[in-house]
Amino acid sequence: MTPLEAAIAIPPAVTVCYGLLCAGSPLGNCRKCRGFGFAMKADRKGRPKRGKHCRRCDGHGKRIRIGRRLFNAARRTWHDATAEPRTPAARKNTPPWR
Repeated sequence: MTPLEAAIAIPPAVTVCYGLLCAGSPLGNCRKCRGFGFAMKADRKGRPKRGKHCRRCDGHGKRIRIGRRLFNAARRTWHDATAEPRTPAARKNTPPWR
């Protein structure tokens, strides 16, 4: 395999792997608190101690991956574009209490 073929083959392979990662595990660790849900501090003796509540992940320690956000936005756009609009004629056939 020549370097040009490798340069062409690697980005699609990485994209497919990241897509599978987002499909299999849509949540990743928060980058700010590294998945703890709070910041780590040290007390006066240097021992690790629980710090403040993480505002970025709201203390859960998990965030939605960027690829999953893009997938959700694309799916929402597709659904909104292909949904059949409700017409007034379709509403006349339904009882008024629905």
